[in-house]
Amino acid sequence: MYKQFFRPLLFRFDPENVHHFSFSTIRFINAIPGVSSLIRSMYQVNDKRLEREVFGLKFKNPVGLAAGFDKDAKLFNELSNFGFGFIEIGTLTPKAQEGNPKKRLFRLLEDAAIINRMGFNNGGVDEAVIRLQRNKGVLIGGNIGKNKVTPNENAVEDYKICFEALYDYVDYFVVNVSSPNTPGLRELQDKEPLTNLLRTLQELNFKKYVGVEDMQGAVKPILLKIAPDLTNDQLLDIIEIVKDSKIAGVIATNTTISREGLQSANKIETGGLSGKPLTKRSTEVIRFLSEKSNKAFPIIGVGGIHTAEDALEKLEAGASLVQLYTGFIYEGPALVKAINKKILEKA
Repeated sequence: MYKQFFRPLLFRFDPENVHHFSFSTIRFINAIPGVSSLIRSMYQVNDKRLEREVFGLKFKNPVGLAAGFDKDAKLFNELSNFGFGFIEIGTLTPKAQEGNPKKRLFRLLEDAAIINRMGFNNGGVDEAVIRLQRNKGVLIGGNIGKNKVTPNENAVEDYKICFEALYDYVDYFVVNVSSPNTPGLRELQDKEPLTNLLRTLQELNFKKYVGVEDMQGAVKPILLKIAPDLTNDQLLDIIEIVKDSKIAGVIATNTTISREGLQSANKIETGGLSGKPLTKRSTEVIRFLSEKSNKAFPIIGVGGIHTAEDALEKLEAGASLVQLYTGFIYEGPALVKAINKKILEKA
């Protein structure tokens, strides 16, 4: 029904306006008595065989919603009704910011893709914390970044502020240094600044558990979200950095700045590209990290998942969990159920 009726209608309008309209609609219908239960019955697949224990957390299924959809933690309870095993909120910054000027979100219909240059638009971490206090049992990841006006030499402080504010309200953290839409942010992926950033956050993490014998098993998992545009040598650096900083794992991958093979007129727009054109590359990165590290850490696979088979490819390449974003927009909530059912078929 979504692809045949709702998507053609929604895709006639500006994508950012549609996003806000969809949020309002989902919130409204979930407030109607009985509708949340109906949605869960339609889309959730409850089966013990779907459960995964990854970096010390138990996920009811391995399919999550990627960061960027519910930036401000406004709809995570309602979105979980569509069958997601976990929801990642953010990217959040210490202070509220408008992000980049509009228009900043573009559909590439011929490529089943999206280009965004949102620029970490969000209401600030403190507002998100207030909403997270109303969590009804959803497993939450907190994706954190720096404000646009914060110079890179002070970026660590921004990440520390977000880390401290969110600590009691999220189940794991994601350090985002790979968005192409904040000037200079990707420079923090270089080995020295990235190692310093992750070590600092991990030290804060360990300080929460002074006196706990098995700190590695007790601390909040910290993951690093990386770009698909890294070279193999840079990916080898990432493996070393994960080992050195003792963080929990990697999310592969963020959006790409590549425009190779695109057909749509909107390919000229600047920003990060997501969707089907990213399917192959993100899987390649997952496989490279998994094989070269000898499966030393968990990987969450994201990028171009539009079918259940796309998700299985990432799991078979070495991902422990997967996340949707653009595929969820193009294919609708039935994709979550289809992936979980396909996983059960292979179980």
